[in-house]
Amino acid sequence: MAHATPLPQARPTITGVPPGRMALWWVIASEVVIFGGLIASYVLFRVRMPAWGESARHTSTALGAFNTLVLLTSSFTVVLAHQAALQRRLEAIRRYLLATIALGGTFLVVKAIEYTTEIRHGFTFTANLFWSFYYTMTGLHASHVLAGMIAIAIVLRGALRGRHLHRVELAGLYWHFVDIVWIFLFPLLYLAQ
Repeated sequence: MAHATPLPQARPTITGVPPGRMALWWVIASEVVIFGGLIASYVLFRVRMPAWGESARHTSTALGAFNTLVLLTSSFTVVLAHQAALQRRLEAIRRYLLATIALGGTFLVVKAIEYTTEIRHGFTFTANLFWSFYYTMTGLHASHVLAGMIAIAIVLRGALRGRHLHRVELAGLYWHFVDIVWIFLFPLLYLAQ
C-alpha cells in the first residue's frame, strides 16, 4: 500500500488553514444555521402538537432507513476516495467518487418514490404543518445531496487529470455534512411518532 502524504494546497491563511478549507467551513456554518433553524422550529412545534405523531406514521420508515444506510455507505466511499487521493491512486479516486455519486443518486430516487407515494395518498405540502415541514426539510436536504453530487463530479474531473487532489477532502467534508443533516432528519420525521 502506498504511503499517504499530504497533498499540496494553496498557501494557508493567517489562521494556518488553507483558503479552500476555510471557505468550506464558512459554507457549512451557514448551512448549519439554516438547517438548525428549521430543525429547532420543527421540534418546538412538534412538542406542542402531539397530533403530528399521526402524520409521521404515514412516512415510510423502511424507505427512510434504507436511505440512511445509503448515505452512511456514501460517507464511507468518500472517505476511501480521500484516502486514495492522499496516496495519489487516480483509479481508486475515480471508483470511490463514482460510487458516492451513484449512492447520492440512489438516495434521490428513493426520495422521489417516497414523495410520489405520499402525494398520491393526499399528504401534500399543504395537507398540514407537519407535511409542510417534512417537504421543506427533506426537499432542502435533497437539493444539498444534488449539489454535493455535482461538486463531487467537478472534483472527480480534476482528480482524473491528477490536479487539485486536495479538493477530494473538501468535497468529502461537504458530503459528510449532508449525511449528518440526514441523521437528524430521519429520527425527527420518521421515527418520532
